[in-house]
Amino acid sequence: MEKQLFLETRGLTKRFGEVLAVNHVDMQIFSGEIRGLIGENGSGKSTISSMISGLHTVTSGEMFLKGEPYHPSGALDARRHAIVMIVQEVGTIDGLSVAENIFLGEERRFGKGGFIDKAAMIREAEKALAAIGAENIKAADSINRYNFEDRKLVEIARGLWYQPELFIVDETTTALSHEGRGKIHEIMRELKKQGKAVLFISHDLPELMETCDTLTVLRDGELIANIAKEDFEESFIKQTMVGRVIEGDYYRSDFDPSHGEKVMLRAENLTGGSLQRISLELHEGEIVGIGGLSGSGMHDLGKALFGMGHLSEGKVEAWLPERTEGRKRREASYTEIRSIADAFRANIGYISKDRDKETLILPASIRDNLTISALDELGNRGVITPSSERTFAQTQKENFKIKCSSINQPVKELSGGNKQKVSFAKWIGKGSRILIFDSPTRGVDIGVKTTMYQLLYRLKKEGYAILIISEELPELIGMSDRLLIMKDGKVTKEFVRDENLTDSAVIEYMI
Repeated sequence: MEKQLFLETRGLTKRFGEVLAVNHVDMQIFSGEIRGLIGENGSGKSTISSMISGLHTVTSGEMFLKGEPYHPSGALDARRHAIVMIVQEVGTIDGLSVAENIFLGEERRFGKGGFIDKAAMIREAEKALAAIGAENIKAADSINRYNFEDRKLVEIARGLWYQPELFIVDETTTALSHEGRGKIHEIMRELKKQGKAVLFISHDLPELMETCDTLTVLRDGELIANIAKEDFEESFIKQTMVGRVIEGDYYRSDFDPSHGEKVMLRAENLTGGSLQRISLELHEGEIVGIGGLSGSGMHDLGKALFGMGHLSEGKVEAWLPERTEGRKRREASYTEIRSIADAFRANIGYISKDRDKETLILPASIRDNLTISALDELGNRGVITPSSERTFAQTQKENFKIKCSSINQPVKELSGGNKQKVSFAKWIGKGSRILIFDSPTRGVDIGVKTTMYQLLYRLKKEGYAILIISEELPELIGMSDRLLIMKDGKVTKEFVRDENLTDSAVIEYMI
């Protein structure tokens, strides 16, 4: 049976000032299909999705819904047309309950005598959470109690409660654990079975190839190709996406786990929150990977090492080389990390999994985000000039090939990959020699991933001490000198770099 056309775009175009983000895109989305949308960061994927879901206005071009002109005035209007989008970053609001986040903008449904019947709202929210198997999340709780992954599940429950005919998933799976990804894949397949349409954005090619019926490839805001499932072939899709054959090694090609003798960062008996007596050492010229399921404590470990943890026992120490403080010369020594301020002084850089909330200041400019961590280095006798800030930011923009209109552009307008480049540049430009990266390639395309992996390997060779926390086992196995696996707040196994190490050998210590 021929599939029914649900949504069509004709000449869809979007400009942000002088930047042409989407350029005359003609695209069709059919009911009963899962359509993948893929392209490098900045190719226009999220912008197209945001126009369809009413988050962005259209500069020019037309959209048609079941053959009728479609002009959403906002996300609520799109929802009334049965179109729902799960955004890449956090889409929940602090200070509200889980139930209030699920029914934000729809509170009138629970109106009673001029008041909101909160008990009824909570009961309905519990049904929405149960429908996706997220009963562990309590509808009456404040959303602030929940981590990034649980918040994404709240957004998914909210989206599905409205029974969408087009469900748009923008990079959401990169925020989820293996179990969470399985849930979202199951939901997408069930929607397809029901004759609904799914638009799925991801940088994970194997995931897209397994899940999607068709792939639409974008490059520099233009539609390059539609690839049917029978033509899926990884190297061909990559080449279509980036317009070239990707050269050089993806992960490291060597299997030499050697590193320098100097211990740059050490943790002893860290206990508190989800952590139970964690000890580790990170050497100069070493990449240590930390893996586990989402509740293993690995994300809390990253925070604790940066002075953000609430520890009841244990301590973190970082190596400080010989330095000048005022008029005094300080000998090289270890310093205890008890706060973020301590971590700054010890030249530790940290990128959170929740990048938009804990690493970047979204409303601020690229320049301000790049320079805020390097003010001490930029100052001359306590004076920081605009020209020194501008030169520093411009240098980092060029070094990391950040795609933007100018260094004065707000970071919130950048693609996921370019936001992550700003995150990397902010610490490496400052001269941080100890780097803690939590989910470093989340929301990053294949080309940028390759560049980042090559950068990490170069930094290792230059003596940087690097800790990578990730739920992506191929990334951890591919890049780490040592790999520590966590479960229930403890380290259950340590692996040394080996060409015969496999995902299956690691997974048994995670579950």
